[in-house]
Amino acid sequence: MVTRTNHIPSVFPGKQWQQVLERDASADGQFFYAVKSTRIYCKPSCPSRRPTRKNVTFFPTTAAAESAGYRACRRCEPERTTARPDPQAGAIAAVTEYLKENADKRTRLADVAKATGVGRLTILRGFKRVLGVSPGQFAKEARLAKFKDKVREPKTRITDAIYEAGYGSSSRLYEKSSASLGMTPRVMREGGAGLLIRYAIAPTPLGRMVVATTDIGICSIAFGKGDAELVAGLRKQFNRAQLLAARGNTGWLAEAVAFVTSQMTEHPLAATFPLDVRATAFQQRVWKALQQIPRGETRSYSQVAQELGSPKSVRAVAGACAANPVAVIVPCHRVVGKNGSLTGYRWGVERKQKLLTAEKR
Repeated sequence: MVTRTNHIPSVFPGKQWQQVLERDASADGQFFYAVKSTRIYCKPSCPSRRPTRKNVTFFPTTAAAESAGYRACRRCEPERTTARPDPQAGAIAAVTEYLKENADKRTRLADVAKATGVGRLTILRGFKRVLGVSPGQFAKEARLAKFKDKVREPKTRITDAIYEAGYGSSSRLYEKSSASLGMTPRVMREGGAGLLIRYAIAPTPLGRMVVATTDIGICSIAFGKGDAELVAGLRKQFNRAQLLAARGNTGWLAEAVAFVTSQMTEHPLAATFPLDVRATAFQQRVWKALQQIPRGETRSYSQVAQELGSPKSVRAVAGACAANPVAVIVPCHRVVGKNGSLTGYRWGVERKQKLLTAEKR
């Protein structure tokens, strides 16, 4: 395997992108992002308008960005930024490269430490601090990335890609990575084209709601002012999929509508249906933590970060809440400001207040 040194490893870019979205000044000097459409590179805290994710590439140094043909932004002047390398970044980078190269193998932490010369405690602490996930979670992401690369190769059978990526069976692939996969392997190989998503729109105490499903599970629950707005949002979210209005409210659609509606009553239902949502490993951790918050209670963003063992990732937690595609099922409305303020909510602060009021009865 050829080691690429001119840009940041692409298996887990989610943390860098989140820092760009938040204009995180603490990340200045750690990396730089470049925009393909403008051929300009910036530091994470640049005040310019945020680009679209598909146009962004990350680089560890200004020299790497310039060697790739990008020029410095005149607004944030990234070339004047003093680099502040993490003292453990080199060691963690060595471990990530090892995990990617051996993504198709089952590796123990002791074996990784021995092969890379990095202590086990350093690996555990460094991964949490630098990447925000555990080594095991990174390894799962690396295995999934290997599968994605394999399945996109011409004339490669899906079953061959599954085994070559280190999964013992197709069921192991779905069991371990369905939330990150976000779609079936065949649909993924075709770039999402041909994915059939059925949806239904229904009235709820929180206004009009759309529920969308794939053959795997619920992929979206959202609120809006009108049906046209909801359908437009769904088309934007799944721009290469075939959308089909459901005939009748049955199956997972019916269960999801009943679940969300029940959350405003004294006898709420429990969610028993599967989800089919795409997420980074860190987002998955945040969403699972939110689902552990008891009904009628709230947590602050900093408390959630503490529970995840990553107290400095408050903004990343907020970003994961904002990226939640399934309203109420993943109860991001139960996360509030440190002073108890409602802060923001993807589907409106008024809906957030209604949900919290109903849950506290």
